Amino acid sequence: MRCIFCMADDTSVVDSRSNDETSYVRRRRECSSCKKRFTTYERPEVKITVVKKDGRKEDFRREKIADGVKKACEKRGISPEDVENFVLKIEGELAGNGEREIEAHKVGEQIMKNLRNLDKVAYLRFASVYKSFNDVSQFLDEVKDLALDEKNVPEKED
Repeated sequence: MRCIFCMADDTSVVDSRSNDETSYVRRRRECSSCKKRFTTYERPEVKITVVKKDGRKEDFRREKIADGVKKACEKRGISPEDVENFVLKIEGELAGNGEREIEAHKVGEQIMKNLRNLDKVAYLRFASVYKSFNDVSQFLDEVKDLALDEKNVPEKED
């Protein structure tokens, strides 16, 4: 790894930590030349092809997921780190199923399933765009479904 400060080629890993939930590795590195330290993050490269509704195929792009989730989570008190971890989790789940091609709707469903657990309002925002709600009744049906879920969740004991 090249030093980000002096561009020397000789750096060493001082500390390494993995995160099972997000499947990335955080490494603290030190440059042998200038002795400065910096952090790198490594994550597995996902080689998945997304099959669109019309049959077109395109490479999986995590940025598309990140953009949609950021918009859904806007002004919801969800940190950029939480959004990044969310995207990494989705990416890991999709890569973990072993398929090289995945239909676009499965990607959307995976995002919605996880968003529903993260933040209900963000879920509704994403779902309204993803499912292309045509009228208020579709939106209300989704809200009612969320409300039923909350009623069926057992209360936590202290």
